[in-house]
Amino acid sequence: MPKAARTRRNSVQLIGNIDTMQTGNPFKVAIAARQRQIGLWLSMANSYAAEICANAGFDWVLIDGEHAPNDLRTILAQLQALAGYPVHAVVRPPVGETYIIKQLLDIGVRSLLVPMVDTAEQARQLVAAVRYPPQGIRGVGARMSRASSFGYRGDYVHTANQEVCLLVQIESAQALDNIEEIAAVEGIDGMFVGPADLAASLGHTGNPAHPSVKAAVDGALRRIAAAGKPTGIIAFSSEDTQRFLDLDTTFIAVGADAALLAQGARALVTQFIGARK
Repeated sequence: MPKAARTRRNSVQLIGNIDTMQTGNPFKVAIAARQRQIGLWLSMANSYAAEICANAGFDWVLIDGEHAPNDLRTILAQLQALAGYPVHAVVRPPVGETYIIKQLLDIGVRSLLVPMVDTAEQARQLVAAVRYPPQGIRGVGARMSRASSFGYRGDYVHTANQEVCLLVQIESAQALDNIEEIAAVEGIDGMFVGPADLAASLGHTGNPAHPSVKAAVDGALRRIAAAGKPTGIIAFSSEDTQRFLDLDTTFIAVGADAALLAQGARALVTQFIGARK
């Protein structure tokens, strides 16, 4: 067993056969307290790659279901691979549909990052989707689900509403206009700015480094923080990462597994094939 997993396993308290580290949501608690969380995007849809990244020591990872070839079963496999490590899994569904959210929560997802949230009404619908009645509309099937340890956590239906962490993405001109209204929706636990889609929405597709896009991103992060919500973003360069750190961004993804593999492969080609030409 890896050292990180041994340390975690030795330090947890057990109640019966239930590992208390699997209850609650430490990521939600951390970002609410503005404890910075450094993470990595997982786009390879592969549990082996996910476990390699879990070993690295990140605070959180994002399993991407929007722009990566993930489905319910590949997401489940990655959650199972990550379960032995002290890293928190956030999952991004392809869209904020109620039935997709229900399935993800039932397989044990505790933190969701929902893309393309443009209005407060959308945000309220998402809050309802992640909560059991009477606070929401989530279907009740916990006894048969991984989320409740297949019924071993008898209190799950009474605690799940508080355990789920709901993050929404701000990535359009319309969303920019509605930041304060979205932030005011009870049950939204954090807001994540998406530079690539925001650039496209502002007329600069493929150019998130455009000065007007950078200004919009920075302004959005400041406004979200001023509205009292934890802020999140992804960065692919040390320069951008430092910029977001200087803005006191709460949760930052500092790269992606597929990008790391591509960069490493290209570097080897440059070193050993490019040099012989």
